[in-house]
Amino acid sequence: MHTVKQLIKHIAAERKLFLDQLINITELQAQWKPSPEEWNITENTEHLFWAEQGGILGMWKTIHAIREGKTARTYDSVHQNMPIEQLINLTWQPKEIVPTVAAPRMGGPLIFWVTSLNGLQDLLNTFGQDLQDDELRLQAHPHPISGAMDFHQRLEFLAFHLERHRKQVAALLGALK
Repeated sequence: MHTVKQLIKHIAAERKLFLDQLINITELQAQWKPSPEEWNITENTEHLFWAEQGGILGMWKTIHAIREGKTARTYDSVHQNMPIEQLINLTWQPKEIVPTVAAPRMGGPLIFWVTSLNGLQDLLNTFGQDLQDDELRLQAHPHPISGAMDFHQRLEFLAFHLERHRKQVAALLGALK
């Protein structure tokens, strides 16, 4: 099992990889869509912001509820100790529908969403200073698609999610050439 510090470091590395590929993107490229039902680069980035912001807030609220005795200090799930990739394979459809709370909805320039997503790392770092290693296997708030996860899985999910959308953006960039 990883430590909180290792998990946060992995998320930071995935965030950097995602954001680094956007450095020389023009606004026209960021808005390009290969088809109406696919997200463009800006929408992918906005989605990552909303999903991660909600995930961090949910984890923080839950760990404090556990510490205050308002939520049970437990985790009993069929997903217990399961790596995030396996959990996703069991719970996601091939073309999953994004939960409304994480859907891109505001638009705007790519630089706004790049800056916003980058700013979440400081928030996550502070959360990582609050969360203790012995709390990683406690049940966090449920994921809207996958259901029950512990804090370790929730943090693994953030890195997985950044990597997933990095690959989607890379495919968009490849199609632009």
